[in-house]
Amino acid sequence: MLSNPIIQTMLSRKSIRRYTAETPSDEVIESVVRAGQQAPFASQLGNLLLSRNREKNPFKAPLFFTICVDAHRWELIMRRRNWEIYSPPETGDLFLLVLGMQDAALMAENMVIAAESLGMGSCFLGDAPFRSGKIIRDYLLPKRVFPMVQLTMGYPDEDPPPRPRYPIQFTLFEDRYPEFSEEMIQQAMDQMDQGYLSQNYYRKLKAMIPLCGEREETFTLEDYSWTEHICRKWGQPYFRDTLLKQFEKCGFRIGKKTL
Repeated sequence: MLSNPIIQTMLSRKSIRRYTAETPSDEVIESVVRAGQQAPFASQLGNLLLSRNREKNPFKAPLFFTICVDAHRWELIMRRRNWEIYSPPETGDLFLLVLGMQDAALMAENMVIAAESLGMGSCFLGDAPFRSGKIIRDYLLPKRVFPMVQLTMGYPDEDPPPRPRYPIQFTLFEDRYPEFSEEMIQQAMDQMDQGYLSQNYYRKLKAMIPLCGEREETFTLEDYSWTEHICRKWGQPYFRDTLLKQFEKCGFRIGKKTL
């Protein structure tokens, strides 16, 4: 495949959880944020909350961003134009959140690439939606702002290898969606699992999602890896059942008419 500095920056990106004492300047922060703003968008529904409090930030990172879907800000503009969000009962805020999450995610990715190009590292924290109550209190968020993901950022004090990805043939489908053979599925699983095991990823983090119900635990941190970790996220009810409640805390109602 071809390569250039931008592609190499993307391919070498990895999560950084240890940071030096150096604090990024205001000029650096503005550059990262402006790069985030310039991402493709549907309605510029992404916004950023920033904490520079190292003692409270995860991993004592110098910068800690919370990337939000911000309908509140957009609705202020709509009111100036004498419009309201069109929200029929059968869809509620679903359409707005789908487009808003696209805006926020693209913004966050642009920020990560910009940070890498300036010698910084970062780490996404995906549990922000499940802590929306605390984030609302910490930042005095109004209704209709949903914290989607959080991002630590700073100058790296570690150099881990990039994390594995699926084989490209398990990702790129030309002309039609394929019928996956058992061999293709196993190859993709092995590439992910063996890659994470070779880096001792979950063992170092001591990160193992507990099982719910009567399912017997058969893994230890020595053989627990990516596909089992992700299956536990999607195969157990906690995440699904909690998320709708978090949306409602932020003033979004999925499948109901917004009050």
